[in-house]
Amino acid sequence: MRHLSRVIIVTIAIIGFCYGQSIESQIRGFARSEYPNDSKMQEYIYDKQISAYRFMLSVSDREAKDIATTEYPNDYSMQKYIYEKQVAAKRYNSTLQDADVKSIATREYPNDPSMQKYVYDKQLAAKRYMESSSDREVKGIALREYPNDYSMQKYVYDKQLSAKEYMSRVSNQRAKSMAVREYPNDYSMQKYVYDRALR
Repeated sequence: MRHLSRVIIVTIAIIGFCYGQSIESQIRGFARSEYPNDSKMQEYIYDKQISAYRFMLSVSDREAKDIATTEYPNDYSMQKYIYEKQVAAKRYNSTLQDADVKSIATREYPNDPSMQKYVYDKQLAAKRYMESSSDREVKGIALREYPNDYSMQKYVYDKQLSAKEYMSRVSNQRAKSMAVREYPNDYSMQKYVYDRALR
């Protein structure tokens, strides 16, 4: 493996030389562009980038590497960060228990394990929230609007519940009747119509 990495490093160095620039000089240029007036920081960035460059030559997960290099083609340090984040997310995703929520995450981000992890966590928290929600009527509104998205169900539930509570306290009965007549099954729109009528 070490021999292979060395061959790759030499190959890339030769390619860089053919184009008139070695990888070291490319990275030095990157460091100078980051800190044009600070030689110490340039050296720090150079060392960090070289180390990350060597790390990226040795990685084995092709999918994670492709994501990292596509996101940051000229920044090896960020490539390393993204690569490690993606690999960790892949490990995490392999342990997921809720198949329903997992399918939402993979449907939204089929090629990005890190975003799958983010969506899964967010959707799972929203699913648990919706399971514990107490207002069945408002819950029904949220489920009708977003049958396959727990995160949006939670958003709609909170918005509708707040509007329902608001409408239960309003004093202008004429404006309230008009709003309820216009939107009998949507508290959020009732609130909007009610507030507009009072202007």
